[in-house]
Amino acid sequence: MERINAIITGVGGYVPDYVLTNEELARMVDTSDEWIMTRVGIKERRILVEEGLGTSYMARKAAKQLLQKTGCDPDTIDALIVTTTTPDYKFPSTASIVLGKLGLKNAFAFDVSAACCGFLYSVDLAASLIKSGRCKKVIVIGADKMSSMVDYTDRQTCVLFGDGAGAVLMEGTEEENVGLIDSFLRTDGVGLPFLHLKAGGSVCPPSHFTVDHRLHYIYQEGRTVFRYAVTDMSNDVLEIVKRNNMSTDDVAWIAPHEANLRIIEAVTKRVGIDMDKVLVNIDHYGNTSAATIPLALWDFEKDLKKGDNIIMTAFGAGFVHGASLTRWAY
Repeated sequence: MERINAIITGVGGYVPDYVLTNEELARMVDTSDEWIMTRVGIKERRILVEEGLGTSYMARKAAKQLLQKTGCDPDTIDALIVTTTTPDYKFPSTASIVLGKLGLKNAFAFDVSAACCGFLYSVDLAASLIKSGRCKKVIVIGADKMSSMVDYTDRQTCVLFGDGAGAVLMEGTEEENVGLIDSFLRTDGVGLPFLHLKAGGSVCPPSHFTVDHRLHYIYQEGRTVFRYAVTDMSNDVLEIVKRNNMSTDDVAWIAPHEANLRIIEAVTKRVGIDMDKVLVNIDHYGNTSAATIPLALWDFEKDLKKGDNIIMTAFGAGFVHGASLTRWAY
């Protein structure tokens, strides 16, 4: 039996219509376009403002576009993975809602919670399902409605985040030297004090107190997160390069988690890769958490060529981080 490789065969995406600009944010909090651009490099972000719509809506939109683009029969999908930090509900899973809306009759579905690193982890998981022979076709969706937990009175965090979803179709192939080549994934477990949502979980359930004290919004110690993110993402990329007997010249593209333009620039400088090789769209989407990498693949799909070595790298709450090497298959 030939060795099965797991490849990405298509990319879909969705961002809401509403554009939240820096100028509008400057009317909400003490900030300015210059302040935001200098510190994080974000010009605008998309926000899902329609009442009653959550993460599953964006995920479904991205997946539906993906199925249409690839011409894939929904009945041939074996599994659906949604990675998100902003699920529609505590339960059921967001993936189950998306599956139902898409009408996937022969697939199982589940959520992955790995913060901004979720897409990276989920692609590796999907590849394992395919390489084992358990599945032939898996949809992986990274989706987050970050606006649902952003405090728009906090200028340190409200300028960072946007909403969106990206999806990829992964399939098995016997073609050699394509697909997911290697993954280096790690969880430090030291990040809780520096990046978290204080209330809403089992440790601190919702109450009048938690609402009154605004504990249902993102808490972040920016400098600490910045330092860890730059160090870990840089080291993870270099580890992937080393483990696969490559040099940075062999890398066609870096697809980083789009958290902050300064982080991306610092990582590429430490790694020794020119910014011309980096897929960057944070300026018009902001940080969409698990959606950032698939949205970058969606935006730049036309520039990706078969055989391109693409290193995806991410860092998120926990702290979770990692990098993976994919050889583009189409």
